[in-house]
Amino acid sequence: MLQQLISDEKFTNVQRAQAGLTRLFKKAAKTKSFYRVLKNDQPLGVLLPNSMWEGLIEDLEALSSPSYLRRIAQA
Repeated sequence: MLQQLISDEKFTNVQRAQAGLTRLFKKAAKTKSFYRVLKNDQPLGVLLPNSMWEGLIEDLEALSSPSYLRRIAQA
């Protein structure tokens, strides 16, 4: 999964993000990618489309479930 996330990563600077936030979200959703926002080549944060965010939250919730982890271990 990590390799897949890394290949979906794109970069933008803070000025472009501020000027076209809606456009970046739409493009990220369309390409199933996310944007790392940089300022002076230093990362500030990440712009994720809502569908990707919901998927990550769902995965984190599942991984925090002891019974789910036991079922994975048994499989």
